[in-house]
Amino acid sequence: MYLYEQLENFYDVIVVGAGPSGSMAAWHAARNGARVLLLEKDRDVGTPVRCAEGVAKNILEELVEQPIPPTWIASQITKFRLFSPDGTPVYVHVDEVGLVLHRRLFDYDLALKAVQAGAKLLTGAAATDVLKKEGILKGVQVAINGRDHNIKCSIIIAADGVESRVARWAGINSTVPLKEMETCVQYTLAGIPIESDTCDFYFSRDFAPGGYAWVFPKGEKIANVGLGISGNYARNKDPQNYLHQFLLRYFPTSSIISQTVGGVPVDRTLKNIVSDGLIIVGDAAHQANPISGGGIISGMIAGKIAGQVAAEAIRKNKFQHADLIPYARQWHKTVGKTHQRYYRLKEALTKFSDQHLNNIAKEYLNLEPDKQNLMTIFKLAFKHNPAFLIDVIKLFTSM
Repeated sequence: MYLYEQLENFYDVIVVGAGPSGSMAAWHAARNGARVLLLEKDRDVGTPVRCAEGVAKNILEELVEQPIPPTWIASQITKFRLFSPDGTPVYVHVDEVGLVLHRRLFDYDLALKAVQAGAKLLTGAAATDVLKKEGILKGVQVAINGRDHNIKCSIIIAADGVESRVARWAGINSTVPLKEMETCVQYTLAGIPIESDTCDFYFSRDFAPGGYAWVFPKGEKIANVGLGISGNYARNKDPQNYLHQFLLRYFPTSSIISQTVGGVPVDRTLKNIVSDGLIIVGDAAHQANPISGGGIISGMIAGKIAGQVAAEAIRKNKFQHADLIPYARQWHKTVGKTHQRYYRLKEALTKFSDQHLNNIAKEYLNLEPDKQNLMTIFKLAFKHNPAFLIDVIKLFTSM
């Protein structure tokens, strides 16, 4: 934590939110010469944990530019198992190793990278408004120990999560449509039978309408177990009741160690993710994967691009929309275009009946083992929809 008494009146870049996207943005802006202030409203970076904590190892290593420290790793994943509504298990082996992280340690170390690059980190500091002069962003109002402080800057990077308040204060509508917001609830359970190298996904309209349930191992008989459902269904029944229904069916004797709830945008990326003096990243920009809801890696990629573009704008002393638009272009080129295809597939997948999912599982299990992979599952799912098959082929070709 950077002592608030030592705060300067001006920074080149203020990043609001010290999650993975915000810390990446602060790290790359600072390492490229910008004076950066990273603000986190919670007292501790990395708390509370709000996701299942799964990532691809090879991509994470590339982003953090180092081998993954053992302290970050709860489990290494080499297989996925999909359960159809009737309980049929389908194994999918993957070429690359996945990881289930200890998010608190991971987030802490990522924020530390930003600090070591020269950024100033202030925890317990909640942004309460943006500063404007003649309609132009000039900084952030921050509540620290019950007092408001006005801190000026040239560029604000909004990494403040779903339905970003910073974006709204700046005049950008960051609202997630109800049907594009998955309401999620997750327990960390102990005493459950799991395969430590396998992530499980369960599909059924009975307990996860418009979404799915997951089991991500975190140690010996310990796992993150949760589900996300479409906002359309969350209005009619508390997601926690859906989770209890799921647990009674699959893990009736488990013990709950911790609980978390939250919303995940499974939407298209916001139309406007830059404006004069503003860049929006991560969940604030609706950059989570529209099918899985996973947002760690995509948010980190966005944060890296944002930090680099912001630092370049500072060097040129130009902070208008046109100077920051390279961030939006690079995001679309690296990840955004793929997410558009995921979104189209998600829209179709959420309409599948339980019986259709059961049929896909049966067809898949009748195939030779060398043909059993994730692409095959998608091909079976969309074999009567040629337009979607093109999206599937393009996705897996690019991956």
